[in-house]
Amino acid sequence: MIRPTRRRLTVLFLFLAGTVILLPTQAAAGKPLTLAVHPYLPSKELIQRFTPLANYLGKEIGRSVEVRVGSDYAEHIAYVGKDQVDIAYMGPSSYVVVVAKYGNKPLLARLETDGNPLFRGHIIVRQESPLQSLADLKGKRMAFGDQDSTMSHLVPQYMLEKAGVPLNKLAEHKFLGSHNNVVLAVLSGDFDAGAVKDEVFIKYEKQGLRDLAPTPYYSDHVFVTRSSLASGTIQALRSAMLRLKDTPGGREILEAIKPHTTALVSVVDADYDNLRQVMKALGTLEK
Repeated sequence: MIRPTRRRLTVLFLFLAGTVILLPTQAAAGKPLTLAVHPYLPSKELIQRFTPLANYLGKEIGRSVEVRVGSDYAEHIAYVGKDQVDIAYMGPSSYVVVVAKYGNKPLLARLETDGNPLFRGHIIVRQESPLQSLADLKGKRMAFGDQDSTMSHLVPQYMLEKAGVPLNKLAEHKFLGSHNNVVLAVLSGDFDAGAVKDEVFIKYEKQGLRDLAPTPYYSDHVFVTRSSLASGTIQALRSAMLRLKDTPGGREILEAIKPHTTALVSVVDADYDNLRQVMKALGTLEK
């Protein structure tokens, strides 16, 4: 029988001691936090886009973060409003609805693209379309994304109404669920026009799209947390997001979310007041 040497016993003791020390640390980390994203693009693509950010945040706060994509905008809004997800990436109009229906949520940061924390959308037609103005859409077929989408429904509908083309003056309008679906429907000729965010228009423009009318600029997408999340965790998440652009690999993480994203920047609720006025005018919010 070979007896362990004193050195081996010492190494074994240190290993076991280390294991004892690590176990409580892992237990304290708790179950993974959820980063919820609304389904403005296919689920697989969104998971790819947001996983680098989730991994970064997990390392910064010492607790893993997992990406979850909602089945539709309404589900996403309900989950965020009822504090059933930990962190959420929200379109501006969805955020406004959450605050109106469920109350304020702790704000973390908003997107900045090419140095600008504002974004816009486009009402699009096919390149060869004879349509030249929003007024020309009277009696035409219009494709929207989701009913709760800022740039694929609410702002474009407001623009149409201001141009004298309310929904009842269109020959047809449908909600197709996502920006990509709108693009495909317009390119295929199933609809005369559609509404998409700037990023999607730029991506598909060369495939035969034309910008009939750009929207005004509004405050960009925002990250929030559930109200019951520990204040220390909220502060750690906010700090990690705001310094992301200056960290090694930070630019790559930002670009993964959306091309030309340059930073996550500070945000206050009042940044969305102009959009609130649009939604009140449409009857989406109580005045």
